[in-house]
Amino acid sequence: MTRKHLDSPDLTLDEVMKIWPQTITVFLRHKMLCVGCLVNPFHTIEDACIEYKLNEESFRAELQHVINAAD
Repeated sequence: MTRKHLDSPDLTLDEVMKIWPQTITVFLRHKMLCVGCLVNPFHTIEDACIEYKLNEESFRAELQHVINAAD
């Protein structure tokens, strides 16, 4: 199995939170209901940013920041 990267367009929110559980804090900080949502195995970061009207580039940068901080 190849390692997924945060910038993979097909990476689901479920995968993001399983691979990098520290990213959950970013979703919660933005008051996103993605954590535990039944749809997160099907939604991508892009989908979530559209739904919550967030700048995708900034949101991805926040996710990457918490991932890097944990390494």
